[in-house]
Amino acid sequence: MSCDVEDYFQVSAFEHLVPKNQWIRIECRIPGNVDKALARLDEHGARATFFTLGWVAEQHPEVVRRISDAGHEVASHGMQHVRVWSQRPEEFFADASRSKKLLEDVSGQEVRGYRAASWSIDQRTPWAWQELARAGYTYSSSIYPVSHDHYGSPDSPSSAYIDESSGVLEIPASTTRLFGRRVPISGGGYFRLYPLGVSRWFINREARRSKNPYIFYFHPWELDPEQPRMTQAGRKAKFRHYLNLDQFESRWIALLKEYRWDRMDRLYLDAESS
Repeated sequence: MSCDVEDYFQVSAFEHLVPKNQWIRIECRIPGNVDKALARLDEHGARATFFTLGWVAEQHPEVVRRISDAGHEVASHGMQHVRVWSQRPEEFFADASRSKKLLEDVSGQEVRGYRAASWSIDQRTPWAWQELARAGYTYSSSIYPVSHDHYGSPDSPSSAYIDESSGVLEIPASTTRLFGRRVPISGGGYFRLYPLGVSRWFINREARRSKNPYIFYFHPWELDPEQPRMTQAGRKAKFRHYLNLDQFESRWIALLKEYRWDRMDRLYLDAESS
């Protein structure tokens, strides 16, 4: 179980509408939504990895501390949700290093994991894992091995693998094969798009076919159907962002009840070492 800790106005689809220097002026709904997520996880005995923006550690350090105190893994989502392929290697290294240190200082945890904004490690960024290793990360979960108009690396492995140039473990988002194509089944907008029964079928199907743990991801704003609306956004962006928000929490709770969920570091790093 993983959560990308970013707010509704920080998503890539809205970045042209809300300049980063204006974030501080906008109502941040992360604290309340993260608290809701923590409560639901606790009710069902689940643990998760929270890939958290360094910006959150700066502006709302109490949120990061609550995540850590509740027994969840704190990992990095970069400083300000900047896609990797839009940065030079040195910029990316500086961003990843700064977010790691901030999150560690606030949480008291070692930060071992990184997730790129909008799954933006791909064929354009073969240097990314080396920079993550240089910054002190052990693993990344930044590849979505599908074709998509905003992200995707369809030729990448669909199972966890070690990047040979850096030694960093890459844990891709979950997919399954259907009619000869990889189908995205890892949560986010797809989970809101598919009926719950279809999501269950995909999860169970992949569990039978693969020994890999299933990777689910969500955002705090998906628990917040009353969030302010970005009325000036394009039709496609609004469809993807707001689709079935009112159904997300009940569907998510159904998954929490039905399956066992844990932190990514325990499933992939601690299991290997033991």
